[in-house]
Amino acid sequence: MMGLGAAAGMALGDPPADYSSIAAVGLFVALMCVCIVVGHLLEENRWMNESITALFIGLGTGAIILFASSGKHSRVLVFSEDLFFIYLLPPIIFNAGFQVKKKQFFRNFITITLFGAVGTLISFTVISLGALGLISRLNIGALELGDYLALGAIFSATDSVCTLQVLSQDETPFLYSLVFGEGVVNDATSVVLFNAIQNFDLGNISTVKLLQFIGSFLYLFSTSTILGVAAGLLSAYIIKKLYFGRHSTDREVSIMMLMAYLSYMLAELLDLSGILTVFFCGIVMSHYTWHNVTESSRVTTKHAFATLSFIAETFLFLYVGMDALDIEKWKIVGQTYSPVKSIALSSTILALVLVSRAAFVFPLSFLSNLTKKTPEGKISFKQQVIVWWAGLMRGAVSIALAYNKFTRSGHTQQPSNAIMITSTITVVLFSTMVFGLLTKPLIRLLNPPRHLSRETSTLSEPSSPKSFLEHLAANSPGHPDLENGISIRRPASLRLLLVSPTRSVHHYWRKFDNGFMRPVFGGRGFVPFVPGSPTESSVPLLTGNEN
Repeated sequence: MMGLGAAAGMALGDPPADYSSIAAVGLFVALMCVCIVVGHLLEENRWMNESITALFIGLGTGAIILFASSGKHSRVLVFSEDLFFIYLLPPIIFNAGFQVKKKQFFRNFITITLFGAVGTLISFTVISLGALGLISRLNIGALELGDYLALGAIFSATDSVCTLQVLSQDETPFLYSLVFGEGVVNDATSVVLFNAIQNFDLGNISTVKLLQFIGSFLYLFSTSTILGVAAGLLSAYIIKKLYFGRHSTDREVSIMMLMAYLSYMLAELLDLSGILTVFFCGIVMSHYTWHNVTESSRVTTKHAFATLSFIAETFLFLYVGMDALDIEKWKIVGQTYSPVKSIALSSTILALVLVSRAAFVFPLSFLSNLTKKTPEGKISFKQQVIVWWAGLMRGAVSIALAYNKFTRSGHTQQPSNAIMITSTITVVLFSTMVFGLLTKPLIRLLNPPRHLSRETSTLSEPSSPKSFLEHLAANSPGHPDLENGISIRRPASLRLLLVSPTRSVHHYWRKFDNGFMRPVFGGRGFVPFVPGSPTESSVPLLTGNEN
């Protein structure tokens, strides 16, 4: 009995065995609370945004920990690619797809694919060739061809979070969809490229091998997209048929979260692109599944996904700030290389990022404009500059890929690998802080508020999970001339009709969607009325307002 009492006393009163882990998590929770408060206070600031705020707080905390530990370390957690790719990245990408305004996204899908896929390949080529020609002359160490190609993939991965925090999806939908869509496709392309390079036999390159590489690349893209669409449709069908809302809102929210996460994990298990899979799963869920649940579940899912994404982004920027001051890597670099060589390497990489970005944004914008018949769909030079600037920031994806390539379990003892890690961190910090601080002033200069009303009136459309409730209250549902909340300008002449046809791809997709997809998988206006069903079932169909 005494032994049991002692054991119970130890279980209740003694500190946990893994005290350091609990202290680390507690510190991050406290810091994220500080980031939210400070970010709110600086919301109207001309220069700052929440990403940069989190980065500065992470740097400050890292400096304090470094001082308190007598220069031994600056972080309380060791960077893990698994932590990033398995836990932090999925909610960010899924929420991006879940909240996107689909019509605007797919209207610019060809341009987005050009920038995100073809542009990333151009950027990868320029950075890889530039690294092979310039970085090889710095005599850093024994770097192989695979290392230079990996650098191309690592620094082709953009991080447009700072820009997206400044751009408004409602005020500048065209620009937002380009920057946002390109960012998602770019991340997926960069990760797929990086993994392909890791598994590619660089010692035996031939035309057949190159064609096989391109084929596997296209296979990954298509199958990842199909898997995401299938997971989204399955969740919609399950909820429509079983209708969890009659019993518990918690079940509806849970099945949406778990199905989305399951799609990402299945993609990773099958060596596909989890980023693309969970992104398209989010798009499909917002189009079908979200309309099959009760009103309370809609509000809950909208805020739950946005909150998880926000927490993950804040955590990432905090950690990047703290990890930047980790003394282990800098000591190895300082003992082997001169400061001039470190600065030269970081400057070379940064210059390659600037050049590689310009190498595809402006030429591909020109090609995209050639396919547009109306001025509204063309990318102006000022918008091209914003798109170019939006992709200059490098972030957590670049750091995660660099750690994957040049470290083991977050540590390295080889000087050539250590200087690659420190240079990556330097480029990420410089691009995020310097370019990020200038983002708001640049966008206000090139895209001042007085021009936003015209773009809003001609291009904006509501009806994503983010704006459905406001749109439902603001617009009459049965109005014959409403599509996406704007009045349709009817052609005044036959010539204008030929230039701007009233029937587009979206028109035929909507007919197919209404005739086959939504009767099977549910969606707006196609949910059977039962007690406790979504309130939308009792109002006229809003098929004309679908985004």
